[in-house]
Amino acid sequence: MKTKPGFRLTNVCGVNVLIAEGKENIDFSNIISMNDTAKFLWEKANAEGKDFTEEELAKLLVDNYEIEENVPLPYEQALADVKETVKAWKEAGIVTD
Repeated sequence: MKTKPGFRLTNVCGVNVLIAEGKENIDFSNIISMNDTAKFLWEKANAEGKDFTEEELAKLLVDNYEIEENVPLPYEQALADVKETVKAWKEAGIVTD
């Protein structure tokens, strides 16, 4: 997968917001806000325009965030969370297969 070009992540009043740049991306009916974890994933997925997989993003979550000890399978939980996030990104039209 790849992130769709023409979007810039910025912070507006403490909220991470993805802003469309260029007339082909302007759709004011769909403003995309991201929590800090989604922001982290977006920045990694968007790095240098490289392809990414859900599995790679899940590994980044496990490697870079402290996972609660009571989570028996941290990678599996991270992967489930990434899949949910990527699904929302696909529905918003900001990533392509």
